[in-house]
Amino acid sequence: MKNRREFMKTVLIGGGALLAAPALLRGDTAGVLDPIRGAASGSDDVWIQVPRILARIKPPIFPDRDFLITKYGAVGDNKSDCTEAFAKAVAACHAAGGGRVVVPAGEFMTGAIRLRSNVNLHVSHGATIRFTRDTKKYPLVFTRWEGMELMNFSPFIYAFEEENVAISGKGTIDGYADCDHWWPWKGRLNCGWKKGAPSQEKDRNHLMALVESGAPVSQRVFGEGHFLRPQFIQPYRCKNVLIEDVTLLNSPMWQVHPVLCTNVTVRRLTISSFGPNTDGCDPESCTDVHIQDCFFNTGDDCIAIKSGRNADGRRLHVPSSNFVIQGCHMKDGHGGVTVGSEISGGVHHVFAENCRMDSPHLDSAVRIKDNAMRGGLLEHIYVRNIDVGQVALAGLSIDYNYEEGDKGNFTPIVRDVEIRNLKTRKADYALYLRGFKNAPIYDISVVDCDFEGVAKPNVIENVKGLSLRNVIINGTRVDKAS
Repeated sequence: MKNRREFMKTVLIGGGALLAAPALLRGDTAGVLDPIRGAASGSDDVWIQVPRILARIKPPIFPDRDFLITKYGAVGDNKSDCTEAFAKAVAACHAAGGGRVVVPAGEFMTGAIRLRSNVNLHVSHGATIRFTRDTKKYPLVFTRWEGMELMNFSPFIYAFEEENVAISGKGTIDGYADCDHWWPWKGRLNCGWKKGAPSQEKDRNHLMALVESGAPVSQRVFGEGHFLRPQFIQPYRCKNVLIEDVTLLNSPMWQVHPVLCTNVTVRRLTISSFGPNTDGCDPESCTDVHIQDCFFNTGDDCIAIKSGRNADGRRLHVPSSNFVIQGCHMKDGHGGVTVGSEISGGVHHVFAENCRMDSPHLDSAVRIKDNAMRGGLLEHIYVRNIDVGQVALAGLSIDYNYEEGDKGNFTPIVRDVEIRNLKTRKADYALYLRGFKNAPIYDISVVDCDFEGVAKPNVIENVKGLSLRNVIINGTRVDKAS
């Protein structure tokens, strides 16, 4: 437990975590000191923080040693079980003090891969790691599922409390999920599931009930015989994480999901998966994260910043903080840059810039979703220089009515959000902002934005401090919300 306590101390100090009283989680902020209040919205001064954050984010460096998986028994014929070969190669690399576990050209079928400290899993050009559909190859591990702690199927690539871990290379990692495998567990009629077939609904509801009752994780045991899909890549409580260059296909669920990690670099990924809940990159309760030059084409949010669901998020109370998102390209998905909805631990200081988005199947360019079951403090979110061709809903969406809506006792707080130089060419709305009467959305600035092809008037419900400066909607300058 010592390592866990030391890790949590590092995360809390490094992230400037809010040590808030329960009143703050209920939305009662009177008399509560705010130790992380940033520069005033509407000023470029907030962006001077970006170089400081990036200066702290340093990808790990690995010894110049290679461990070829074929030397440990792996065969790239797309049918031989290479699970043991991967495990032996990782163990040898770790025991030697680190290096690269190299996957050469070929198609290597495997079960779960568990990374260790100082190991870089390098997928060479022409190589494919393909994950078996045999659920028994994914042993129980401690993980998070939709923001809740449990014992469940191992994520396909998993690391726990390790330091200096990476996945790299120009090759492909294929989750091998489709409408006959993994995805039907969602319970959607349009993807292999038929009424009466197994789905995640019963297990999901049971897990949520266990979380709300405060049941220990030792009692939250799922995995084989249950239907909660594993994540694709999950470093958990790790320091110094690098994921770069690989192509990700056909994930069973969330794809890149760092949890409680510090110093995370995700860059130049090509992510393409259209199954249910196949979010692209979902860092959760992480600090100092750089997401750069990635391509997303997903069945859910492209990037979704999270910090735990409901009682678990409040109990752990580790916000996501100090994120820099740069140069990404988003196509299909629910939100381009998203915060939520599993956000009970809060989020602060998110900077997103120079991204491109364009798809009739992308709901919103910038999306913040919360509700009265989640609560949490979401603030200091800054977005600039976003070029949007088409989105289905809005350029900016902040919505407290997601899922449970107002059916809960934990008031969401969203404040200090600035959108600068965002251009859209087609959308239903420019702005879609829906707070609660007892919990307005605060201090939203929209500056130098041009919304073309807007079909409907803005939706502005329960917002205090909305500032529009040099905002053009369908060719007309708008200085007040309408």
